[in-house]
Amino acid sequence: MRIGVIGTGRIGTIHANTLSRHRDVGSLILTDADAARAQDLAHRLGETAAPGVEEIFRWGVDAVVITTATSAHAELIGRAARSGLPVFCEKPIALDLPGSLSAIAEVETAGTVLQMGFQRRFDAGYTGAREAVRSGRLGRLHTVRALTSDQAPPDAGWLPLSGGLYRDTLIHDFDVLRWVTGREVADVYAAGSDAGPRMFREAGDVDTAAALLTLDDGTLATLTATRMNGAGYDVRMELAGERDQIVVGLDDRTPIASTEPTGPPAADKPWTGFLERFGPAYEAELKAFIEVVRGKRANPCDGREALQALRVAEACEVSRRERRPVHLAEIPGGASSALA
Repeated sequence: MRIGVIGTGRIGTIHANTLSRHRDVGSLILTDADAARAQDLAHRLGETAAPGVEEIFRWGVDAVVITTATSAHAELIGRAARSGLPVFCEKPIALDLPGSLSAIAEVETAGTVLQMGFQRRFDAGYTGAREAVRSGRLGRLHTVRALTSDQAPPDAGWLPLSGGLYRDTLIHDFDVLRWVTGREVADVYAAGSDAGPRMFREAGDVDTAAALLTLDDGTLATLTATRMNGAGYDVRMELAGERDQIVVGLDDRTPIASTEPTGPPAADKPWTGFLERFGPAYEAELKAFIEVVRGKRANPCDGREALQALRVAEACEVSRRERRPVHLAEIPGGASSALA
């Protein structure tokens, strides 16, 4: 199998390394807006670098992995679909609903595959939580508490391109909330704070956000995110039911300290970022993609699934901006999904 990798930044490099080692991948063609970066990575991996995207499609590949800036995702997904090629794309499909819906329509018209990169679906902790909820171990689920906290903010120049804290960061929590619980979000109420560095205000973004979500069965979920968690990278989900309570993301590297006399000590080596925390999950999602391409398994996260997470993020942005509850029915794109 020959795979084209478009984008060789941080996550593109991780994915290229994983694919280059996979026994079912014969070769890679790498390209990037920074041609020297793609050439350097290709040299280190013993793969081929292409001058641009055109060559990826002209030279011939069996599948495409897209890890470019989000602004290019929808166009590249459409290009691959029209070429009859299966695609793995990092989230989100686009920064807006029209762009996402257009790309999904191209994939569905072409009858090709689009697998989206929501790696938490492949993390052992979240997988265990899903199994616990679906097995009935927790009883009736009544409360979910989730958080994503970055240790340090991104570069100021990247913030205006990110789509904002809800679309860029909390979108992972929105997706995995649906995936773990098997429920849809009915309505949201969201707030954000830009009291941190000035660059967030200049980008029209917030550095800290919170949302209260009501699921379609009445379960309440609170989600928070921040770019300013100096203690370390912290991603957790607590699920409380009438019978039991569990937590994802609590281990000896969780950057949190107890004030209780008998509480656990602070982590010696706290997580520093998402690439470290979710390394195995990133590998697993690409292995799954190869199995999908080979017809060995069903698509674990298609474009419609990614769209539902984006709809929740859009609802949160409206709620934050207009300071009101937002029903998901107000947000376009609420087609049927595959949460089972």
